[in-house]
Amino acid sequence: MQIYPIETGNFKLDGGAMFGVVPKVIWQKTNPADQNNLINMSLRCMLIEDGNQLILIDTGTGRKQSDKFFSYYYPYGDDTLDSSLAKYGFNRDDITDVFLTHLHFDHCGGCIQWNKNKTGYEPAFKNAKFWSNKNHWQWATQPNAREKASFLTENILPIEASGQLNFIDADDSGYLKNSPLGFDILFVDGHTEKQMIPHITYQGKKLIFMADLLPTTGHIPLPYVMGYDTRPLLTLDEKQTFLDRAVKENYYLFLEHDASHEICTLKQTEKGVRLDQTYQFNEIFNLK
Repeated sequence: MQIYPIETGNFKLDGGAMFGVVPKVIWQKTNPADQNNLINMSLRCMLIEDGNQLILIDTGTGRKQSDKFFSYYYPYGDDTLDSSLAKYGFNRDDITDVFLTHLHFDHCGGCIQWNKNKTGYEPAFKNAKFWSNKNHWQWATQPNAREKASFLTENILPIEASGQLNFIDADDSGYLKNSPLGFDILFVDGHTEKQMIPHITYQGKKLIFMADLLPTTGHIPLPYVMGYDTRPLLTLDEKQTFLDRAVKENYYLFLEHDASHEICTLKQTEKGVRLDQTYQFNEIFNLK
């Protein structure tokens, strides 16, 4: 198995929304805001090469929405999905599986693109299976008013129409061992219904793709919960359980949205679980 970090670009979000009830005077120490109160965010995905499988976890925002849409999110930087894949000798047609932690636009937007004549949409990965789960798919296709702006029909419905959609279903424990893609999956419900958090054993370490359970290192303290979470009190419980386990089992956390740090580890302190070390991917894992 070989794993690669895939940078698809960066964007900005309102710092207050990203930190919920935590005052700016506190959160800006770790996530400084610009003059518009926006903080830098990464759109970092993961590519897993395992035998004949080439699995992409999340896809970034894509590029098909209007300039007006993207003007709300201030995209910046030169990284793209295609350039990152090419860096490691791959292209979109090589992808066999696209695993979607959840269907918010910044995680699944790259799944679907305009067709050649811009008359309709088509999968951006023509040879891939797309993986979600039934509960989350229903949640996303019949969205509540709070999340509707993040569940864009042009990102989601063409996946089903393509015939490439597949579902992974959780058992009652909320933790699925040895999923069809070869890694374990933790299901969490605080941010959105049945978000999927991959747990991957790699080079003798446990590597966790954090998605929106832990967006950045600045979100490690327990009360630092996003305003975007639909069930913040449930997030608190899920986060507490996960952070304690991460310390106990020495997890390496792969951060999808942290613009400065790719990986971090945690430690237990008198104040609770806190940041231990931060790393770039190639400081911990061997890259080709």
